[in-house]
Formats: sequence, structure tokens, C-alpha cells
Amino acid sequence: MKQQKTKRLVYLSLLTALAIVLHTIDHYLSAPLPLGVKLGLANIISLVVVELYGIKEMFTINFFRVMISGLITGSLMSYPFFMSCGGVLLSSLSLVVLKKLTALPMVSTSIIAAVFHNIGQIIVLSFFLSSKAFISYVFIMLISSIPTGIFTGMVAIEILKRVRKEQFQ
Repeated sequence: MKQQKTKRLVYLSLLTALAIVLHTIDHYLSAPLPLGVKLGLANIISLVVVELYGIKEMFTINFFRVMISGLITGSLMSYPFFMSCGGVLLSSLSLVVLKKLTALPMVSTSIIAAVFHNIGQIIVLSFFLSSKAFISYVFIMLISSIPTGIFTGMVAIEILKRVRKEQFQ
């Protein structure tokens, strides 16, 4: 029994580290992308973790991912950090609702989570700038949610195909 708990902790730690690396890579890859669009690479890990382990573990990994990535990229306690927090919180909550109430395919779930991630970011940005002018920007971000959500969902599907659930339990 203790060996199983240790194995589970090791896998969750590795997945957390991978999420941090992907989040950091995404941070630096976003510079050439238009209008602040990001690929959402770390969200792949969220999708995988919620499937393999569950909701609590996904929230834990997302929390550590945002905090540690904020330290690594130097954005901790700045508005991009809080935008990331808002996006991760809203997308994670959407995954919880989708997981409990629907049986949507992974790609559809990923697109919806990407949409809510962007809405969360826009809400935080509007709050920080004390302006509603950025609300119109949400439409650009929503359009970008579709291809990025498709991409992250397809990658998560491929990972789950190659990883047997029994390996990670």
C-alpha cells in the first residue's frame, strides 16, 4: 500500500514538473504569436491529470504550476501572473463541471476549457486596468481558443492512448 502511494506521489510530482516546464516554454514562445495568444501547452497536463487522477490532483498541479512558473519567469505578483491565475482557475472549474455533468469528447472539453481560460484572463486584466475596454479583446481570445483547444486536446488524447492508467495509479 505504501509503495502505491509513493508511486502515485512520484508520478504526480513528475507531471507537475512537466507542467511547469511546458508553462515556462509557453511563456517564452508567446512572444512571436500575435496579440498575446499562447498555445496552452501546460493545459495538456491538466487534461491528462484530470483523466488519470481526478479533480483534486488537477487543482494541485495547476496551483504549483502557476506559482513556480511565476517565480521562474519573474512574473510572480504582477498582472500577467494574476491573469494566469484567473485563467487557470476558471478553466479548472469548467473542467470540473464538464467532467461531472457531461461526457464530451476530450477535444470539445479542451476547447471549452481554453475559452474559459481566456475569459478568466480578460476578467483579471479588466480589473487590473480598471477598464472594460479590454472586454472587446475577449472575442480575439475566444477565436484563438478554438485552434489551441483542439491542439491541446489532441495531444492529451495521444498521451492518454500511450499511457496505461494502471501505470499511473
